[in-house]
Amino acid sequence: MAPLVAAAPYISAATSVMQFTQQGAIGKYNQAANNRAATVLEGQAAQIEQKAEFDIAQFNKTYQKVKGETRVSLAKSGVQIGSGSAYNIALSNALEAKLQENLIRYNSQVAAANKREEASFARIKGSIARQESKLKQIGTIASAGTTLMTMNQGSFGTKGITQGAGSSKSLFTSNSAYR
Repeated sequence: MAPLVAAAPYISAATSVMQFTQQGAIGKYNQAANNRAATVLEGQAAQIEQKAEFDIAQFNKTYQKVKGETRVSLAKSGVQIGSGSAYNIALSNALEAKLQENLIRYNSQVAAANKREEASFARIKGSIARQESKLKQIGTIASAGTTLMTMNQGSFGTKGITQGAGSSKSLFTSNSAYR
């Protein structure tokens, strides 16, 4: 039993060191995982912007096709291109095309901004996880110190002015003071 009691402070210190190390590793891992999520989200934002350019190109291709078909239909019916109703139709289609292009671009910018915001929050979450692990490490050190002080109190923590724990002999007075 005595060897276990003597070893208890060392066992407590060793487990505290292991706990301290693991808390640090967990904090670093969580921060790295959140930073990776942020990088993925930023990549998604870039993809959204690229897709918008593709969508605009596809829309313009479709618009040019419809524009050509409209001109051919108007020409077949004998309407003079560039005046009257034909002009109004062409102007209306051009305005609608520009509106659609702007809408595609705006929606992609909003979606990309949302992804970048999510990325920022992921990085913040990672930093918070790291700071939480540091606080837990401080708590572990404080707890280990308190445990070691409590375990050693009475064995060498109070030997300053007496000969040992429970001893009635003082180092500074004679034994006659206690009779």
